Amino acid sequence: MKSLRDLDYSVLQQCMHCGLCLPSCPTYEETKRERHSPRGRIALMRAIADGELEVTKTFGEEMYYCLGCLACTSACPAGVNYAELLETARAEVEQSGVLATPTRSFVRTATLRVLFTRPRLLRAIGRLLWLWQTSGLQTLTRRAGLMNLLPANLRRLEPQAPTILAKFSHQLIRPIERPAGAPVIVGRSMVDVERSPSPPLSSYAATPAAEASGSGFRRVVVLTGCVQDLAFADINRATVDVLLANGCEVHTPPVQPCCGSLHAHNGDNATARELARRQLDLINPADFDAIISNAGGCGSHLRAYGHLLHDDPAYAQKASAWSAKLRDIHEYLVEIQFRPPTATAPTTTVTYHESCHLCHGQKVSAQPRAILRALPGVKLRECAESQWCCGSAGIYNITQPETAARLQERKIGHVLATGAHIVATANPGCHLQLTNGLAQHPGDPGASAIEVTHPVVLLARAYAAEKQMGQQKG
Repeated sequence: MKSLRDLDYSVLQQCMHCGLCLPSCPTYEETKRERHSPRGRIALMRAIADGELEVTKTFGEEMYYCLGCLACTSACPAGVNYAELLETARAEVEQSGVLATPTRSFVRTATLRVLFTRPRLLRAIGRLLWLWQTSGLQTLTRRAGLMNLLPANLRRLEPQAPTILAKFSHQLIRPIERPAGAPVIVGRSMVDVERSPSPPLSSYAATPAAEASGSGFRRVVVLTGCVQDLAFADINRATVDVLLANGCEVHTPPVQPCCGSLHAHNGDNATARELARRQLDLINPADFDAIISNAGGCGSHLRAYGHLLHDDPAYAQKASAWSAKLRDIHEYLVEIQFRPPTATAPTTTVTYHESCHLCHGQKVSAQPRAILRALPGVKLRECAESQWCCGSAGIYNITQPETAARLQERKIGHVLATGAHIVATANPGCHLQLTNGLAQHPGDPGASAIEVTHPVVLLARAYAAEKQMGQQKG
């Protein structure tokens, strides 16, 4: 594992301590303490790299008090690579063991090393959670007050659990789908896909380029994610639909490993590298025109595969090609000049909350707005501080609940001020944070009626309405 002392020292020297990052940093805004600012944290990292400080519990807590929202990178005139610095610092904190406790070590092992490295196990847990939510047991337990018997931390987390969908991505999306007009390929029907077990990871392979159907079609692969797969499979289905509507042949491997972002952001670099290798073993970037991500946090990490595996002789070249072809769905649709829907629709007001890692990590900000503005009947109303973190930040709302709650309330206040009927956002963590915040907002009983969804879902709906109108006229 690379430590702060092993980093290219020029990365640590990039920070000029000019302070332009301070107004963009949510934790500095909260406390006005230098140690809670990007330049303050970098000063601590540099002191450790210089041997002036040791890695201590206080240092570890400071690194995890950072949201990792990367707003400072957008504000920085010197181009400081804060993401690399933070991930390296957290990895060193974990290696030192300064934050280790039996409970923390158990939770990290159970989640990072077990649950989020085994996609079938994650789906099995998701199915059990779905049964708990839909069978009435959850409602009955809440009404009986049994939740009060749980430890305080679990009692606080229980209402924040995502609602699991009845069908996961592999039950809604065929492994290969082609746009209208492409030659029909004999293969498994949707019913077959739903009823048969998913093949092993190693069994998926894209059709070789020479055998591609319809030479005029772009070939892309869609990444379905982890939480996205269980709680937002409908967003993955919508992503495939809009790509089909824009002339793409879409490949979606039925079983996909976690991208590793959760691990990299929480100091487990070794597992992040291993998961990146699994992705590259499953999906060969040379077979596709683009690799599509629809989750801001995942996409930011996925773009970094080239850097993550740059020193791996077996994977470096493939990882570099992967990073070159990784595209956020909004970015790709604008890049290929997506077709604006033509169906008429009632006027509705939409506001847009920007995922931190989409706008700051991937620098994708204008494209989602271009899609929203192209929707019939949609009036886009800008949200104040649209790029300000909502407090989700991966698992920040679990590890730092008080600060996360204040950020959530700040964000919900700005959303309500727009008067919008719909909030569009492009990251599962933001989606959950906004949904929970609106549902629990005490000052406005109408807040829970505001829909939170993904821009591609709105685009898919518009295409579906257009198709329905065409059928009615026909």
